Amino acid sequence: MERRGWDAVDIVFVSGDAYVDHPSFGLALLGRLFESHGYRVGIVAQPRWDRIDDFLTFGVPRICCMISSGNIDSMVSHYTANNKVRNDDPYSPGGQGGLRPDRALITYSNRAKQAFGKQTPLIIGGLEASLRRLAHYDFWSDRVRRSIILDTRADLLVYGMGELQSIEILFRLAKQEPINTLLDIPGTTINISSKDFDQYIQQRSNYNFVTLPTYEQVAERDKQSNIPTAKGQKAYAEAFQLQLRNENPFNKTILAQASGDRIVLVNPPMRPLTQTEFDTIQELPYQRTWHPTYEAKGGIPALAEVQYSITSNRGCFGSCSFCAITSHQGRIITNRSIASLKREAKKITTLSNFKGNIHDVGGPTANFQDVACQQQKTAGPCQNRMCLYPEPCPNLQDSHPAYIERLEAIATVPNVKRVFIRSGIRYDYLLATGSEKSRQRFMEHLVNHHVSGQLRVAPEHINPEALAAMGKPKVAWYEQFLDNFYETTKRSGKEQYCIPYFIAGHPGTTLEAAVDLALYLQKTHFVPEQVQEFYPTPGTIATCMYFSGLDPRIGHDFAPVHIPKGRERRLQRALLHYNNPENKKLVLEALKITKRTNLIPILLGSKRNKLPQRTKNDTSPS
Repeated sequence: MERRGWDAVDIVFVSGDAYVDHPSFGLALLGRLFESHGYRVGIVAQPRWDRIDDFLTFGVPRICCMISSGNIDSMVSHYTANNKVRNDDPYSPGGQGGLRPDRALITYSNRAKQAFGKQTPLIIGGLEASLRRLAHYDFWSDRVRRSIILDTRADLLVYGMGELQSIEILFRLAKQEPINTLLDIPGTTINISSKDFDQYIQQRSNYNFVTLPTYEQVAERDKQSNIPTAKGQKAYAEAFQLQLRNENPFNKTILAQASGDRIVLVNPPMRPLTQTEFDTIQELPYQRTWHPTYEAKGGIPALAEVQYSITSNRGCFGSCSFCAITSHQGRIITNRSIASLKREAKKITTLSNFKGNIHDVGGPTANFQDVACQQQKTAGPCQNRMCLYPEPCPNLQDSHPAYIERLEAIATVPNVKRVFIRSGIRYDYLLATGSEKSRQRFMEHLVNHHVSGQLRVAPEHINPEALAAMGKPKVAWYEQFLDNFYETTKRSGKEQYCIPYFIAGHPGTTLEAAVDLALYLQKTHFVPEQVQEFYPTPGTIATCMYFSGLDPRIGHDFAPVHIPKGRERRLQRALLHYNNPENKKLVLEALKITKRTNLIPILLGSKRNKLPQRTKNDTSPS
């Protein structure tokens, strides 16, 4: 502040992450964006939360205080899928854990109010706020919590990626508009007194209002047993489905949910960025490294994953039940221009430790390089069906030629030796779009130029019922992709492998299905190094299933869903590492329960201590 001649800042931006000046870190992206619009921004990264001293580092801000818990949810940062405390945090100096509080948004908001008083507008945002904008199931307390805007007592909640709505908020606050009049900004959530609701509806007569079941209804628990009632669980699933139906920036629909004497109102999502806006934001003057104060502590480990990578697209029209990207980034893809990608690649080549490899060019899903169909550009995503589930929509358009063009353009940048793809490839999208010639051209390009020995894909399971609950394609799509990949790899003379991800304990997965998956892994001679265990985080379809036991997806009529919990969850996890001697008793127990003891010699035979390895000549997993 002294070097810049500032006597005050316009915005105090508080975050649960350490500061990394890179566009993959929301704190840096928004901070640089605000700076580009002429605002003076003071970053308070990972403040002490037992006092207000750090919050007052820059004094009282002229416009507002903004708070985010960081790139990931603070509870996910602290606890594993089994609710055990993590010892590390990749978004903290040296990977040290414990530098942000549980439910960081609530704690930080309390301290900010103490530091700045009621006169300073308090705005919360980021992933933790975005996915808790309405009543939500909280895995860590095993209860439904009300909207986080009520628990933080924030004036405004920004959901989604946040750039456009944040700029509008700052612009209007800078013009001296009171924070309590900013009721109409897309991509924001507000709350008002229930006695003012009728007047509010009259003021916004050009909008449709969808009333969700109340917080009290979705959180209902039996008074004697203190467990959720079936009625409350059904209400929760109904509320979630209404959210799914109205995640469209082109529809003027406001969601309303009563909670006590307050009404939480969710404005329609903000429109996606234009390509020009996306280019501009990604090319702000980031230093692409951590703040120098972290150097002595070993830096910020999370930077390693993205330092030499390029974000080419945003949004996801996949239908994975366990993922919250759609709720946060939306289903409409925004992409960048080739010229912008090349400029960013050129900047990466100037970094001191760059060795010639661009590690990734992609986004939430690498090969989603354009909108799913032309309709999404003017009408948004379909309300009553997904793009890829249960079968790929016939209106899907092929964006793989455009992806090849982007990759080839980046590869021409001087000092770039190789351009790899590490984001996920959605293989059903590849196989369902374009001509056979186009698909083969992409596969050959992928195999010959963009795989660094291993390509990671995410079939997640092989059982039809489990895959249906996950919103994932049938295993036949995966097998077809593998055959094509290994045939193309063999012709290229390379030794490359496809490494699949699998999930244990997902809603809809029975113990029998887990045994099927273990048998499949044994037959294909593949032992996963890591297994993802289902984690019921806010904002996902699967978490709604986990809490309610019902399928909230449109067209599924709230059908009952099997929910593996407790001992069964542990057994499913053990089956995916059936060859590990430590899991022998658990695998044996699972086989006895499912009456499949005939598999004992196969899964627990004399060679179980030896991990099966793919041989050089074994180019197909099946």
